Amino acid sequence: MNRSNDEIETQDWLEAELADTLDEDYELELSEPALSEEIRKIYRKNHPPSIPRIDYFRSLLKLQSELIKLQDWVVHHKEKVVVIFEGRDSAGKGGVIKRITQRLNPRVVRVVALPAPSDREKTQWYFQRYVPHLPAGGEIVLFDRSWYNRSGVERVMGFATEDQVEQFFDDVPEFERMLVRSGIRLVKYWFSITDEEQQMRFLVRIHDPLKQWKLSPMDLQSRVRWEGYTKAKEETFARTNIPEAPWHIVEGNDKKRARLNCIDHLLRQIRYEDVPHEEISLPERVFNPDYERKVLPPELYVPSKY
Repeated sequence: MNRSNDEIETQDWLEAELADTLDEDYELELSEPALSEEIRKIYRKNHPPSIPRIDYFRSLLKLQSELIKLQDWVVHHKEKVVVIFEGRDSAGKGGVIKRITQRLNPRVVRVVALPAPSDREKTQWYFQRYVPHLPAGGEIVLFDRSWYNRSGVERVMGFATEDQVEQFFDDVPEFERMLVRSGIRLVKYWFSITDEEQQMRFLVRIHDPLKQWKLSPMDLQSRVRWEGYTKAKEETFARTNIPEAPWHIVEGNDKKRARLNCIDHLLRQIRYEDVPHEEISLPERVFNPDYERKVLPPELYVPSKY
């Protein structure tokens, strides 16, 4: 079967993007420190062979091209989308968010990762500090952790009282129904990893100077309180898994599969379609015969060190 010019151009684009992405991946691999042999043994034991790298990137790029179509559809129809990413520390939330936003317009797709609440915010209605970040028409907002901090880290670490947690469980289903009634498409993901996998990822971060910034005292405490987080997660699912905004669990031990499965699932949650685009053509450069480009002083230039 003969391929159309559009199909050939798309394939050429994918090949070019694949080459760039592989370069980025190789760069990240070079940054990994030489882990101890003992850690390597644990890693190999807990990580059977994943998707071959070339197949992973081909699939990722195709999914990212679909995300661009979704983005265009959201803008064209003034849709509002909220995606919540929850899960244990080091479960892979940031990795999938990075792959979702990698090729999208930051004016359309925003990531919200709020710090700990200020003293003033602690006196507000609990949901108040999240509301300003909700999308307007034509926007997608990705919450890297969300109002579910109350039933998770705040509860486990003792930053919220049992009465506050109970009030949260009473309020959050109706809060989310309000969002849906207002026209927001709300999708909730929980990234799930095993106890052994989290320990492995923390060890890697401890031994990697480029990743140590990802470890906070809270993260280290999450290892101590693993069972507490498990109980909190189970009650959160039981009391906030509503038909209007159900939870979707992503198995995260294999990072590559987790990213592909999550993005593929997200795309299936919204019935988007191609939208019309104006044809773009590059205008002719205007040349002014009287214009002479000035020579700038050399000290303005960044040194050509490489």
